[in-house]
Amino acid sequence: MAEKSRRRVMLEQRLAVDPSDTFLRYGLAVQCLRDGDVEEGREQLRALIAEHPDDQIAAYQQLGQTYLESGEEGLAVEALRAGIDRARARGDWHAAAKMEDLLA
Repeated sequence: MAEKSRRRVMLEQRLAVDPSDTFLRYGLAVQCLRDGDVEEGREQLRALIAEHPDDQIAAYQQLGQTYLESGEEGLAVEALRAGIDRARARGDWHAAAKMEDLLA
């Protein structure tokens, strides 16, 4: 595991106060990725998607992107296609288009 940044520690402390804050949870996942703790970041994203599958569109995109970056194309396609479906269902055409670009 990579060393925790000050930002990550702050996010974890804030989440300890309100673990239901999806904005903070997404922020923590992204910070884990930035800190080099890819598996923890992915786990955070997967948990967020599992608990809030319809409204965490950015989590699908971020998760798919991490898989693309590591050459895990099958997992990337799975995450991005699910994200595209959710984005379209919500009318978020911009997010759907960004994920489609990642698939291309």
